[in-house]
Amino acid sequence: MSGPLRGAPLQVALNGSRDAADGAAVPMSPRALAESALAAVAAGADEVLVHPRTPCGRESLSPRVVGPLLEELRGAGVRVPLAVPATIGAEPDRAGRLERVRDWSVLPDRATVSFAEPGARELGRALLARGVAVDAVVPLGGAAGPEPLARFLAWAPPDHGRVRLVAELARADPALVAGLRWLPPVPVVLYGREAEAWPVLRLAARCGAGLRIGVGEVLRLADGRPARSNAELVAAARDMTAEAAPWDAGAPDAAARAGR
Repeated sequence: MSGPLRGAPLQVALNGSRDAADGAAVPMSPRALAESALAAVAAGADEVLVHPRTPCGRESLSPRVVGPLLEELRGAGVRVPLAVPATIGAEPDRAGRLERVRDWSVLPDRATVSFAEPGARELGRALLARGVAVDAVVPLGGAAGPEPLARFLAWAPPDHGRVRLVAELARADPALVAGLRWLPPVPVVLYGREAEAWPVLRLAARCGAGLRIGVGEVLRLADGRPARSNAELVAAARDMTAEAAPWDAGAPDAAARAGR
């Protein structure tokens, strides 16, 4: 593999599990999320991941929460794909997650499904049946072990074109990425959290995978300074990817397909 693929998507994680206590860089209200999304897209984000919340700040999959937030973002002029999480954090009950997804009246473009959580395969099928693309989140290199990746591989989604593997790397270890060479033909996005966010982003850029950055994953820039906004994080990520040296040693076929 000769270098980073042009067109590999950069997804901005607008808010994640953060709240107001994490600082002014975290957008909270639907209006603030829309403004943050617009600025991040202007800075170079290709996609937006947003965690819908009730007025009291609790994550939710309720149609009364998801729909208005998506309409706020789209009404404000956010024209890139929008993703929401369909995870335990938003709805703890396994059956409840399925019910909520089936009740959505306003659909996101994508939804994240954690394969470290129970019911991931049926939830993924329900989303695909509704026309929502699936980001299958799999932790690699951490306490979860190999089981989430094994569950994803056993899922065998019927439409690879609407499924991505989103690998959360515990550390920026090329061996973790090389281990993805036996994946089905799906695009790959790599990301890390907190101290690992920037090293993993650099690795993702070097192997041509899709990228994720934003205050939902990290509150500081690569040099340790506090980030003022999602847009600042996205701009810094774009600068980093432009400077990333190609990674050739053992580059997996899966990474070479990322972003296509």
